[in-house]
Amino acid sequence: MFFSKKDQLVGLDIGSSRIKVAVVKSTSKGRVLQKLGMIPIPSGLIDEGRIMDADALADVIRALFKTHRIKHKDVAISTGGYSVVIKTIVLPTLPEKELVTSIRTEAEQYIPYDIDDVNLDFQILGPSDFSDDQMNVLLVAVKKDLVAEYIDLINQAGLNPCIIDVDSFALQNIYESIYQPAEDEIALLVDVGCSKTSLNILHGTQSMMMRDSASGTAQIREEIMAEIDCSPDRADEILDGTPDAEISQARLEEICFDSIQMWCSEIEAVVKSHLSKSNDSDIDKVIISGGGAFVNGFADLLAVELSASVSIIDPFQGVSVDHKQFSPSFLHGIRAQAPIAMGLSLRKMDDK
Repeated sequence: MFFSKKDQLVGLDIGSSRIKVAVVKSTSKGRVLQKLGMIPIPSGLIDEGRIMDADALADVIRALFKTHRIKHKDVAISTGGYSVVIKTIVLPTLPEKELVTSIRTEAEQYIPYDIDDVNLDFQILGPSDFSDDQMNVLLVAVKKDLVAEYIDLINQAGLNPCIIDVDSFALQNIYESIYQPAEDEIALLVDVGCSKTSLNILHGTQSMMMRDSASGTAQIREEIMAEIDCSPDRADEILDGTPDAEISQARLEEICFDSIQMWCSEIEAVVKSHLSKSNDSDIDKVIISGGGAFVNGFADLLAVELSASVSIIDPFQGVSVDHKQFSPSFLHGIRAQAPIAMGLSLRKMDDK
């Protein structure tokens, strides 16, 4: 079943430093990339996933849609950060219908917020590796006020919010679409954004562990700002490759290396902790995305720390692309920052 025109969703990834948009159409000949764009946003409009200035942010979204001539109004968005809690928990084996009625009580001990203040969802992952009487359940809780913030923002931008997803799920969606992983393959998805890093360990297509941390490229930005006393936007430009006489390339590389060492140490600790508590052996492959994927040396160091192959995601793999509209160099440059928007655009109106 393919999208009809009225079912087409625009994938809108609202990050803390950039907003990305994608429209991927499903046809009888496969998927076609119709629209793709990215726009930077001024520092401070979003902080740890929370919207600080909805008016300014709505203006940026409208400008992005106007620049790329996107007429569709129905959008799929995603959230992340501290207001989103994702945990794999172990519960006594129950039919799904019974779990629906008891999940709130079961979840209270795992959610650091009042249970009445969150939207709660779950997915049964399967039997526990350690007991036939228990099962693994993926628990997702999102603060209601965060959802309301994003709905109000999208409405203010003149759009219709149809799906509100979680960043890690949207990334997993595009990963599965591209790589079609084998059931016994263990992969780690690492998305390093501006203000957070998301980790997702997958056994085939089943998520075994999701974790967000406060690490991100903003740490490098802050070090650059402290080094030469510049604005956040100027620091971002330097990090993106714009030369600046006030900071040498050698010093910039030193600052970046300090951050990627910290990122890799944190990632390694999470992975080792998960592997020690599961029947999984080693990670087979690591797929990285986000602006941090382009920081020089990150992929190489992570490969050493985890003893696994590391590659930057290519969300355009298997998608038909008009290279007159989207040049190969443009796609290559945006590939690490586009997957969440692409994953959101693959959602359907009736998705859970």
